[in-house]
Amino acid sequence: MSTRMRDAGQNAGVAPEFTVDPAMLDAISPSGDRGGIVLGSGLKGEPLTISALRSTPTRIVLVGGLYLARQVALRAMAVGAWVVVATGRPAAWQVLPQAAGNQPNGRPSPLVQIRRLSPVDLPRPSEDAPLLVVTDGGPTPQDLFPPRSPWQTTVYVLPYLHPQAGATANAADLVLMQRLPPGQAELAARIWRLPPQMMKQLTTLKDDQVVALGRNLWRPLRLVTTAKEQQILGPVRRGD
Repeated sequence: MSTRMRDAGQNAGVAPEFTVDPAMLDAISPSGDRGGIVLGSGLKGEPLTISALRSTPTRIVLVGGLYLARQVALRAMAVGAWVVVATGRPAAWQVLPQAAGNQPNGRPSPLVQIRRLSPVDLPRPSEDAPLLVVTDGGPTPQDLFPPRSPWQTTVYVLPYLHPQAGATANAADLVLMQRLPPGQAELAARIWRLPPQMMKQLTTLKDDQVVALGRNLWRPLRLVTTAKEQQILGPVRRGD
């Protein structure tokens, strides 16, 4: 897996630092570690972090509900990323610009853009201003914004696994899966060649549990929500 995942406090895989307005940090309550994004905690309560905003074009697939997708976007905002969401349900994503707040002139923050599911010009990503593009286009998303440049990460939000999403899933650097019903767990096992015990684990995850899957990676984790995130997103849950 090229997207590094590590326990916070270790020296390996340290992500670069980004800058962000202090008001944004106060509004969102950052949960990143030097540019990394804290996904949750391990079995012993240790924070688990990924360097998802990095100098290599990156693909992340989320299989689950809107809660997980919006939390990942909020945490990218908290470490200074531009966030562009292409979606067919823009009302469900308005929590992001609301969290970002307004500029001193009263206009909405340009750091967050909610777009329709059609090609648009994207901000130019850089080391100082990485870009997270969220494609929320259903179980068979169009690849409208594939990551083609350094410091761009594209997240594909899949409400459930679909056979036609196999190519997108296989191209991902990291896959985050919430609980799946048996039929979808069987499909996941075929896509990623999972053994029976892993397939079964996908069907027994609790609402606040996620499996991080990548090359040589299978890591169950528990989602953790800060107090300020809970004000924005509500309690941790499987879906919306």
